[in-house]
Amino acid sequence: MLIRRRRPWDLSENAVTPRETYLSRRAFMAAAGATAAAPALLGAARDARALVERPGHNPALEPISESSWSQLGPDDALTPYEDVTTYNNFYELGTGKEDPAEYGHYLKTDPWSVQVDGECAKPGTLSYEDFIAPHPLEERIYRLRCVEAWSMVVPWVGFPLGDALKRFEPTGNAKYVRFETILDKEMLPGQRANVLDWPYVEGLRMDEAMHPLTILATGLYGEELPNQNGAPLRLVVPWKYGFKSIKSIVRITFTEEMPTTSWAAYGDGSEYGFYANVNPTVDHPRWSQATERRLDGGSLLSLFERRDTLMFNGYEEAVADLYAGMDLRKWF
Repeated sequence: MLIRRRRPWDLSENAVTPRETYLSRRAFMAAAGATAAAPALLGAARDARALVERPGHNPALEPISESSWSQLGPDDALTPYEDVTTYNNFYELGTGKEDPAEYGHYLKTDPWSVQVDGECAKPGTLSYEDFIAPHPLEERIYRLRCVEAWSMVVPWVGFPLGDALKRFEPTGNAKYVRFETILDKEMLPGQRANVLDWPYVEGLRMDEAMHPLTILATGLYGEELPNQNGAPLRLVVPWKYGFKSIKSIVRITFTEEMPTTSWAAYGDGSEYGFYANVNPTVDHPRWSQATERRLDGGSLLSLFERRDTLMFNGYEEAVADLYAGMDLRKWF
């Protein structure tokens, strides 16, 4: 099942339910379900899709199955679509939070291909459509915690990364997975600045990559992934800081050595470690990680409200065993 790009016969924006109607409905749902956890939030996401046919959303994609991994708390209301798509870090499109939404139209995602190579028995280059075709889509509602100490709750659409990796039969030498985004200074104007070494590179240890919480996202809020959020294919690792979830992936490499990732190589290497697990007890050199600001579409006052940051972003029970015996201050 694919999330297809908008076609000429799909609904136009002026034919959809007004955004104000959707936001009012969401506010009602949030108030009515303030004490509900994941099931109510999943229902709210389905209501959102039913009420609003945004450009790019195709009702024929339904059903998208719900995931048992979407386990949230009573205070984890969905972050409004507007915030999710206009407040972004995507340095390839600029360093400002509004830059990805403003310049995302430069990114051309059709055609798109993904190269898989390295320590595997079946390397190859596949079109985006062929890469995702074998995988049933799921809705995964995850917390997203940025290293800058703000957070969201996002209803992603995607499938487990591990399911995709198995198709290429990694060998026993594959200890890590390296991810790379597109390198094109015309499509990605942020790459004209030497903020980082381009192309953007990220990586996971093999057991992290194969963990069922780790997904490749192809959409959010039941529609195709907007360019500013990493179209057409991005990584989502919910227990790690957001910069680990690389956007617009074009290459996946199985490797025996830990890859040098873009942010881990930044500066003297003391600010952004390879593991980047959300850890309220390990501060960034320039700010505390003990609390965070949740983007929830609320009032201006809520911009200054803080909440406690959860170990592993609230997924400790599911992932802590991956790091048994490790010094998480050293391997930050």
